[in-house]
Amino acid sequence: MLAVALLAAACSGSSGEAAEPVPTTSVPASAGVAGDTTTSTTTTISTSTTSPLAPPLPLELDETGVPLNGQTHGVVTTEAGWVLPVLGAVPNGWRVWTPCAREADISEGRYIESVDVVLDPGHGGPTEPGATSPNGIIEAELNLQIAQRTADALEFAGYSVLLTRGSDVRLPIVTRGEIAQALAPKAFISIHLNAGTRAGSSTPGTEMYHQIDQPESRRLSGLLYEETVAVLADYDISWVALIDAGAMPRPNKDGEDYYGVLRRPGPVTSALAEIAYVSNRPEAELMSTPAAQAAVATALATAFDRFVTSDDPGSGFTEDPMFRGFGPSGAGRTDNCLDPQLN
Repeated sequence: MLAVALLAAACSGSSGEAAEPVPTTSVPASAGVAGDTTTSTTTTISTSTTSPLAPPLPLELDETGVPLNGQTHGVVTTEAGWVLPVLGAVPNGWRVWTPCAREADISEGRYIESVDVVLDPGHGGPTEPGATSPNGIIEAELNLQIAQRTADALEFAGYSVLLTRGSDVRLPIVTRGEIAQALAPKAFISIHLNAGTRAGSSTPGTEMYHQIDQPESRRLSGLLYEETVAVLADYDISWVALIDAGAMPRPNKDGEDYYGVLRRPGPVTSALAEIAYVSNRPEAELMSTPAAQAAVATALATAFDRFVTSDDPGSGFTEDPMFRGFGPSGAGRTDNCLDPQLN
């Protein structure tokens, strides 16, 4: 049974204590990289410092000085683990989109043309930890641990996977969206824990957000919701939830997607998973356990597998969600962002 096998893979995987930002990837055995055995029909990887790319064009910016998404093709992963969208080829290397959305030339790394799925552990770094539980559990750390376990399960099932970040580092949303567009995966899934409500509930308050007027994104969110709630419901704890929890869109003032992780991936089918409430102590403590993380990872991996192998519609859709506000979210700003050493 697929779910049982995926659970075993998620349980045996890493729990997110990497010292460097090393992303999870799967590499075809034919690529000749020692130690990698996962095969894939959709990932193209070159370990040389050249690639069949055109010379780069100047980076185009919007009126606020933030780069426009959709300017790159493939990514380069560095030895330190940074995932860098590629603007084009330069002598002996690539011109890349840096973590802080600037241009830089690098001469070493692994070029990856595409993967099956990009997982995005939400938040990260000392200035963007996400929500914090009453007893000090940090959302960004749990997001990463769950994403790494999900990657393990997906790779076990034969899918190629890339994480936008592999350790506790800041990565602006504009760059997360560009990684998605550069790799053109079957799906981009941003993994988060929620915060806010104190309203008690007998069932999990899981929320899955999909892109507006995008049927495949809606279907993906419904499958993610269906699988995640099914595993969380087995835990007898004090849940919190909004009354309309489910799979839904959330528009901004302009009628576009409110969340940058849904808006900036552009044509890539995307979903935002708000798995449980880290602001609720029992849920934060539950999601800190390896068993619960593995169960959720299995659910997310199973949902993706169903998304690409079936026409299942998903369930749990909220047809008329309540107004959740127009506060700032996902503008993609790169203020006070300092790029790391890349070469």
